[in-house]
Amino acid sequence: MIVAFSVTPLGVGEDVGEYVADAVRVVRASGLPHRTDAMFTSIEGEWDEVMDVVRRAVAAVEARAPRVSLVLKADIRPGVTDGMTSKVETVERYLAE
Repeated sequence: MIVAFSVTPLGVGEDVGEYVADAVRVVRASGLPHRTDAMFTSIEGEWDEVMDVVRRAVAAVEARAPRVSLVLKADIRPGVTDGMTSKVETVERYLAE
């Protein structure tokens, strides 16, 4: 499964990068395939391991912020591995035609 999620601290002002970095550190330490961009962090793995990482990423931000917003989107497709890479490669192949 691939999960794209965004953790946003609320009540800490406009500059939230430091708080978001706490969440991304948790993702990077997980050892699961991941990618972070300007809006979301995507992570790939089995349901329990991915959701545990999301939970811990939220907890890392929650430890320092009075309120946390979580946006999550999941692609649940059993048996597929390396979906983050293969999905992008498929689109790039069509663009190259």
